Amino acid sequence: MRFLPSLFLMSVALASAPASAPPPTLKPLVLARYPHDTSAFTEGLQYLGKGTVIESTGDGPAGSISGVRRADLKTGRVHRQVRTPLDGAFGEGVTVLGKVAYHLTWQHGVAFALDALTLQEFERYRYKGEGWGLTNDGKQLIMSNGTSTVVWRDPRTFNVTRSVNVTANGQAVNNLNELEFVQGQLYANVWLTDRIARIDPQSGKVTAWIDVSSLTREVSAAADRRGQPLTFDDVANGIAFVPERGTLLLTGKRWPTLFEVRLPGVKVEK
Repeated sequence: MRFLPSLFLMSVALASAPASAPPPTLKPLVLARYPHDTSAFTEGLQYLGKGTVIESTGDGPAGSISGVRRADLKTGRVHRQVRTPLDGAFGEGVTVLGKVAYHLTWQHGVAFALDALTLQEFERYRYKGEGWGLTNDGKQLIMSNGTSTVVWRDPRTFNVTRSVNVTANGQAVNNLNELEFVQGQLYANVWLTDRIARIDPQSGKVTAWIDVSSLTREVSAAADRRGQPLTFDDVANGIAFVPERGTLLLTGKRWPTLFEVRLPGVKVEK
């Protein structure tokens, strides 16, 4: 049997090509620690500027109630808080785009548009499937649903405009939860793990893993000392970008601490 030279050379090149390297693992450098409400079963987090964060919570242990709150970053003091505006709904992710705070529900298929300052509802949207994490890229909303799929939605209609399947080394990454869009990259907590995936939003490929196990150990030890040990689902969840310092805020469900950290590749924005 004869082979054309070009085909033969191509087969040799493919056979000798190295397998793609796994995504690197990055470890956050803790710069500051702030108090965090231990009754907050954190589902969403975003930095709003001027030392203020917005956080959404779900129904959880220790009296956690689904809702949305604006709070002071350094003290944890709540400026304003509302319940998720649907009886029986489990509150999920939140993000602010313009003057609107968008808030998801887990299994009710309803999203709420709230005034970002007063947190008063003014519109509702319907969607199929579950709602988990929510962020935005400055133009569109980006939503996770607990699978490996992330969808972009029109903020005016909540209609899906595009989707991407998230993979690492060719394998789907499931349980994507809280999201944050940072300088062209998408960050996602992976539920029930100590890892955050940094994702290329165009290809869906994981470009790095952020290992937050040291933060989990610290808050777990603090919870044990208080006599209020964390449960199995009190995991890392909550990512917010602080542009003026080029840092991230990281926390978790019922964690006593909100960490401000530095990561390679994240730059100060002026």
